[in-house]
Amino acid sequence: MTQVDFYLLGDNGDDNRIRLACRLIDKAFRLRRRIYVYTGSEAEAAQLDQLLWTFNPGSFVPHELNSGQEAPETPVVIGHQEPPGEFADVLVSLASDVPSFFSRFERVAEVVGGSEAEKEQARERFRFYRDRGYELETHTL
Repeated sequence: MTQVDFYLLGDNGDDNRIRLACRLIDKAFRLRRRIYVYTGSEAEAAQLDQLLWTFNPGSFVPHELNSGQEAPETPVVIGHQEPPGEFADVLVSLASDVPSFFSRFERVAEVVGGSEAEKEQARERFRFYRDRGYELETHTL
């Protein structure tokens, strides 16, 4: 069964939420996991794509945007639509909704910003997972 982790930020800086996603992606990549990053929009996917190249000068995370033409060996794919079929390892979600495809992943990392709107949306997602019996962990940062 899918393990779901919520990562909660104390402040409401959107850039901090994207930076936290970069750190989680980097950590999972170093553990040799394949990661799909589900964003709320095409613009957010592009923002994350750019930040992954520069967020840590000592880190390199090979990645690309979900175009339907990804190289099969690409370890990290970013998109705002359904992931390629071979991705089932780690899902990092930046979206406000529960991804319809989440259950095919071993792990889901829900990244939550500090604004009240984001917290309320996260509470709804938390209830969704909990009511269906998924194992949940919360990490307050």
